[in-house]
Order: sequence, then structure tokens, then C-alpha cells
Amino acid sequence: MPPSSLAPAPPPAPLPAFMAFAPPLLDEDELLEIKDTLDSLWLTKGPKCEVFETRCREYLNAESCAALSSCTAALHLGLLALGIGPGDAVVTTPLTFVSTAHAVMYVGARPLFCDIDPLDGNLSLERVRELLENSCDKGKDGLLVHRDTGRTVKALLPIHYGGFPADVPGFREAARDFRLHVLEDAAHAFGAGIAGHRVGSKAMLRPPGPDLHCLAAFSFYATKNVACGEGGLLAGPPALSARAAVLASYGISDARKIWGRYSPKGSWAYDVEELGYKSNFTDLGAALGLAQLRKFPEMQSRRRAFAEIWRRTLSDLDGELVTLPEEAGGTEAAWHLFPLRLRLERLRKSRDLILENLKTLNIGASVMFQPVHLFTYYRKALGHKEGDFPEAEAFFASEISLPMSPRHPLPLVEEAAESLRRLLINAAK
Repeated sequence: MPPSSLAPAPPPAPLPAFMAFAPPLLDEDELLEIKDTLDSLWLTKGPKCEVFETRCREYLNAESCAALSSCTAALHLGLLALGIGPGDAVVTTPLTFVSTAHAVMYVGARPLFCDIDPLDGNLSLERVRELLENSCDKGKDGLLVHRDTGRTVKALLPIHYGGFPADVPGFREAARDFRLHVLEDAAHAFGAGIAGHRVGSKAMLRPPGPDLHCLAAFSFYATKNVACGEGGLLAGPPALSARAAVLASYGISDARKIWGRYSPKGSWAYDVEELGYKSNFTDLGAALGLAQLRKFPEMQSRRRAFAEIWRRTLSDLDGELVTLPEEAGGTEAAWHLFPLRLRLERLRKSRDLILENLKTLNIGASVMFQPVHLFTYYRKALGHKEGDFPEAEAFFASEISLPMSPRHPLPLVEEAAESLRRLLINAAK
């Protein structure tokens, strides 16, 4: 029986067609941009990438931006640009996609996981300070050394979970106090902001102190708010984004010479200054990105409308059967995800069974994320086990991410929200 405050609900009916979790919104604009790129006969990194970087910089009000092959590449090259490598450690969250921790491992550093704030799923600033104060000692150079691993702690790597901004001012203050860099995993947060400043902006990436830097890495993966199929962006000081761009193109000193060498004024000659990687963006991806940026305000407006539909329809269940996500004071969420927390102790069905029920109703929900420390690789590599980060594990066990793609029509979202509401009421103890 449902809780006494909720009336029994008739069984939900399946939607007329399957509501995919995160399909991109594409139209004639993307086709025209792609055609323009094909007509140019230049498909990889070239002039359109530069235009895309400029548009992103203008939108974010960032100092500088480097478009890259993925957010993972942005995190990887951002860490290298900050001088982080073997013998170092980076404090981050276990409730994220594996790319966050993988990037740390790529450079030979070690992720030091800290538990999350259960209210928003973001890295807990309080837990981070506890780790830095209680588990680290100051080395001869004044930098923190993690007592258990002997590694020098060089950076904080918070994420903006679901597009809900982390406490950037608080992390910047902690970075100042402990002499750390900050690299924000903003894969979900293109369009998010705090106190009127966008994540990735000059105001949000102010240096924490002398010789310290802040960077932000964004994702343009196929499911993201700006969908380029693949792609990423590193925002921050010009010197660091320029270094990331060099590293992304094999270490070639002037990336322009790569795409400009076949032009009438180009030259075949170039230099390689250091060992680099193959992590560049492409003009084909930039073509999609430019079209997406033009419709971005409209797409964000639809995401906010969808969030309001989910919240309004499920409002009478908030605190009873679910916990609804909300924007903290002074923040603007990107609403990449709508992470619904189930009150499992009040439901007769498990989270996974409810997901299966949603699928039979033609609603394509998902789960974000499986905690990184529980994957086989990180259990073996770092010695983690179940129970190490209980808040992250509890969040994962009860979370369902609901469809938020602006491709869906509003009436379909309203129907899906009502179907979910009935499903939950009928699953109540």
C-alpha cells in the first residue's frame, strides 16, 4: 500500500514509443555545417576548430580554450600542463565516470578518492579538507605528502555531477590553503554557473595563489548538452591551453602548420618539441559543435522545462518515496542529468527492478555512476574495497537518471513523469 498521504494510482501504461535516454537534438543546421566542412575538403583539425574554440571561449567568458578529442583528453593533457606526473597524487571523487580517475593514472599519478556530499553527489569539500589535514604531512618544499602512499599531493579534481556545480569557491580556497592546483571535471557542466559566472569562465578559474592554476575540462560526447559525437575542451590560462594543444598534436610546436601546410602559403616544415599525443579535435566535430552552440540556449531552456516537469509531477513523493535534485542557492545547473534518488527502504522493489519496469513502459532511464573504486582494475591497482566510500556507494545504489534530451517533446516527458509516479506509488510498502 502507498503511504497514507498518497492516493493509490492506476497502473501506468507504456508510452507509445521508446523514450531513449539521451539522443542528441540534430536538424538541418548540423547538415549544413557538415556539408560546408565536406565542401572545404579539410576534415580534421583546421580553421573550423579555431572558430569553435572562439565561440566556446566567448560563451564561457573564458581566458582561453583548446578543443580536443574528448573530455578524457582534456583531463589528461590538463594534468600534464599542470606538471603532474609520477610520484604525485590528485584528490578526486569515486562517484564519476572512470575517465576522471583514468586520466590521473595516465600521467603516472594516483587518485586519492574522497567521499561525496550526499545532497548533490559532488565531492565533499569537508571530506577533502579532512584528508589533507589528517592524512598528509608537509614535505621539505612545503608541499603536502600523503602519509600512506608517500606521494606529493598536487591537485584537486572535483566534478560537477549531473551539471550541478560543485563548491568551486570552496575548493579554490582549499587549494590556496594547501598549495594545490584545481582541475574541474566539467563534463556535465557546459552552461552551468555560480553567482552569475559560468563554469570555465575567467571569474571561476581565478588562480588560487602564486604558481597555482585552475582549469576546467568539458565534454562534447554524443549524450552531452553540446553533442559533437566525440570531443572535449580545456578552458583556462592561455599558456596552459596552448601547451595542451601542442601535446594534443604530437608535440608539434605550431599546430597551425599541420592544417595550413597544404595551403598556397603553407610549408611542409615543422618542428616537434616534445613527446606528444594524438588528441586533437576535428573540423567535422567542430561543424556539429557550431550548429549545437547556435541552438544551445533553446536546448537549455527545454532541459529546464523538463526538470520542472519531473519535479512538479513527483513533488508529492519527495521525502516519501524519492529525493528530488535541486539547485543550491546561487547556482545554475546545466541539468545534464535529472538524478532521482529512491527511498528504497520505503519501496518493495529494488532500484534495478524499477529500471526494468521503466523499460517495459518505454522509458529509457540509466544510472550515473558506478563508483570507480569498485571496478576490478581499481580494486587491484589501488587496493580499494566495498565500504571504503559509503556515501558514494549509497548514492549509486539508489540513483536513477531520467531522460533529459531536448529532442523529446514536452507532452512525452509529462506522460513519462506521470507513468513513473504511478509506478513508484504502486511499489510503495
